[in-house]
Amino acid sequence: MQSLFAKTTMGVATLVAAALMTLTTSSAAETIVRFPSAGQEIVGTLETTETATNAPIILMLHGFTGSRDELHVKDTEEGVFSRMARQFAERGFNSLRIDFRGSGDSAGDWADTTFSSQIADAASAIDWIKSQDEFMDSRVVVLGWSQGGLAAAHAVQENELVDAVVLLAPVTHPLMTYSGLLGLDKVKAALEEPADTPITAQLPWGAETTLKAAFYQEMVRTFPVAAISGYPGPLLVVMGDRDQVVAPQPYAGEAWMNYHHGDEKLILLDTDHVWSAPEGPEVIDQQLVPEITAWIGNALATD
Repeated sequence: MQSLFAKTTMGVATLVAAALMTLTTSSAAETIVRFPSAGQEIVGTLETTETATNAPIILMLHGFTGSRDELHVKDTEEGVFSRMARQFAERGFNSLRIDFRGSGDSAGDWADTTFSSQIADAASAIDWIKSQDEFMDSRVVVLGWSQGGLAAAHAVQENELVDAVVLLAPVTHPLMTYSGLLGLDKVKAALEEPADTPITAQLPWGAETTLKAAFYQEMVRTFPVAAISGYPGPLLVVMGDRDQVVAPQPYAGEAWMNYHHGDEKLILLDTDHVWSAPEGPEVIDQQLVPEITAWIGNALATD
């Protein structure tokens, strides 16, 4: 594993991080929760640790075409996010992973998904967390993967309820990424259509997806690295150096460092956009989760 481009060091806070990392492994309780966003129901899984009072809570935002448990991890019965959430709990962190509207079990139609709708859902989730008595005094970390990273970057700007942000392979240049996923011809066609026009495209792995032209049109006017400049708190960005979706690396990762102002760290791992999940859990277990939890411990200790 490679840890690169740390712009700041955390000093004595490493002692606090070490304490968090050595918490005794315990069982975690999972609860299905529901709350509104823009008049529709969001469904999420709340995973709570039994090891600490007022433990930090991590809001987990899934990627494009994903859902709250995320991509299946080979040789396990878990998805990337459900596995990470369990390991977060074992290390003393609560978590809430949600389905964006139109995805998973949440209300709405996938075709109506836009960046704006997912940003609104992320903001609603942050508000819901802080409205709960058990989390009123908890520190809030927002973690977004891929398109979830784009949504996270916008949801946290100027949001005083957020204490730290973790972006995993976040979409950096939307027009570049989605032109590759959906086809430049589809993007060009959608820009000429009314916003509610359905556009069907074939994804590189063979599946088809139908989204309205509004999704495509937001690609041109959405700039997540600009949004992160409005967030002054601690920021961790983790990229895979073999990522072909958010590329090229390390340049896409460095863009976040250029626009964020505050404590920050960029980590480049020897993996792909999906943390090698189709090959097994090793990258997630041995690199991704340990890096994230150690950094959060440091960030919250110094914030």
